Amino acid sequence: MGSYATIQQIEAGFRELTADEQSKASELAEEASLIVDIYAPNAGTDIKTVVVCRMVRRAIDSGGAPAVPMGASQGTTTAGPYSQSWTIGSGSAGELYLSKLEKSMLGVGNKIGSYSPVEELVVVPND
Repeated sequence: MGSYATIQQIEAGFRELTADEQSKASELAEEASLIVDIYAPNAGTDIKTVVVCRMVRRAIDSGGAPAVPMGASQGTTTAGPYSQSWTIGSGSAGELYLSKLEKSMLGVGNKIGSYSPVEELVVVPND
């Protein structure tokens, strides 16, 4: 499986990546492409490219704090007397995920409305 985004596309409008970040971005782009394909296999390739770039940029530039555990959504660090706490759950630090906007771009996500298969069985007489 390939990636929907190249390193150059990820860097464009973002920043130049270091050699280590380029290697990481390449792997993350393949993983993000798989996630996108699972969520929206019929979405257009251009949209998939934009979404993969956004996912990888967010994962690489997760605050620049390497001490933040992957998946943490909140954290606290205190210098003295050496306190540190993190909230892990459906977090986001360094993690690949689809935002609400990205899901909307892909044509998936929460939709307001309902569907009742019973309505198809109702026969309305013609006047």
